Amino acid sequence: MLRAVLDANVYVSAALRPAGPPGRIIERLLRAAAFELVLSPAIMEEVLRALAYPKVRKLARGDIEPALWFEDIVVLADIVPGERTLPGVCEDPDDDKYIAAALEGRASYVVTGDDDLLALKEHEDIRIVTPRAFLDLLGPESA
Repeated sequence: MLRAVLDANVYVSAALRPAGPPGRIIERLLRAAAFELVLSPAIMEEVLRALAYPKVRKLARGDIEPALWFEDIVVLADIVPGERTLPGVCEDPDDDKYIAAALEGRASYVVTGDDDLLALKEHEDIRIVTPRAFLDLLGPESA
């Protein structure tokens, strides 16, 4: 089964547009455990901070409370300790945590919409892909 780390922007996009690729990735995780999600404490902190932004809370689909929705996702994740550091791998040092979590959690993919991360394309055996590309890797949805 595929193991992946999702960038915070994937969660925010999913909360705002559930029909888009990020939303469909989360839906596949919640409904069918279509892949194994890897999270670290630093990633969880960033996601919760982003979901708490007033603009995100205002624009999130009406049937969800973003923080509670994220809790439903966290319970399905493999949470790594977040002890690994990789200074200087990414142009933006804040993005290093995604590669570190992927290495620590033996994930094969980092899924992101961040251009700086996507520019890396790969680090060691970890592929950095867009949400749309990751959906293609997951294959067709079951009926």
